[in-house]
Amino acid sequence: MYTNRRAHYEYELLERFEAGISLTGSEVKSIRAGGVDFRDAFARLHGGNIDLEGLYIPTYKEATYNNHEPRRTRRLLLHREEIGKVKRGLEQKGLTLVPTRLYQKGKFFKVEIALARGKKLHDKRRAEAEKTVRRELREL
Repeated sequence: MYTNRRAHYEYELLERFEAGISLTGSEVKSIRAGGVDFRDAFARLHGGNIDLEGLYIPTYKEATYNNHEPRRTRRLLLHREEIGKVKRGLEQKGLTLVPTRLYQKGKFFKVEIALARGKKLHDKRRAEAEKTVRRELREL
């Protein structure tokens, strides 16, 4: 399982969705080998579908001529009703779609995406202070 830890710091996550992801064979093997990076990843509503862009999956060394591009756009698989919910959420001011986790469920890989609102600097400071207080209470 890979987690986008930066998303929890940068955004206030409101509603989460589980989506399938369309991958090639070399991408599946590369994910199992490790090295996925969420640094520049984001999801976009494009023509009635949701696409995941910027997710880095390294090329698979053992693959032949049909290896994949590391940062290609990948289609996310959601039900039509869920895409409608996401679309309505994105129409609200200030909301964006952020990938938070990539994990395997059975033999399929899933991506958890969340409707999120960007945090302001004072919100980040408050969250950091609360985290410090919880840590100190645990130590006592």
